[in-house]
Amino acid sequence: MRPIEPLPLHHSWSLLSLAEHMAPVLLDATTISHGDGLADRGIGLWHCDLSDDSLRWSAGVHDLFGLPRDALVTRERAVAIYDPASREPMERLRAYAIRYRRGFTLDIDLMPPGRARCAVRLVAAPVLGPRGDVIALRGVKQRLAPDTSGVRRSEPSTFVSL
Repeated sequence: MRPIEPLPLHHSWSLLSLAEHMAPVLLDATTISHGDGLADRGIGLWHCDLSDDSLRWSAGVHDLFGLPRDALVTRERAVAIYDPASREPMERLRAYAIRYRRGFTLDIDLMPPGRARCAVRLVAAPVLGPRGDVIALRGVKQRLAPDTSGVRRSEPSTFVSL
């Protein structure tokens, strides 16, 4: 895991600041369908439907987790790949994001099967349903250099509805 609390990027943020955290570069469906360019830069897009915890990942997220790009991944399997020290803060911020309709940013460590530990910046935002309830989470995961401090921003910050 990244440094012990308080983590530099261990925070939640209001949906009013979504653009600041996630949208300097907006991608259209054509760009997403050719997501290998993002994957080559260590960037992946993800979506989690809260009704059944089903995941949709772009190629870049599969690569970060060390899983085949065509694999159907359950949330349980994905969470098991988080370093145990990263899992608890991620789960805590995820619950807070769902309960209070807030986004969050967190630097985490993954332990992909058969590969070395991987430092990743996780950016997440809730998706609101017609009644204002949180129906999904979506966001970006970006590989970080192993020596990255928490102050460096994602380059580029990327966000789109999957």
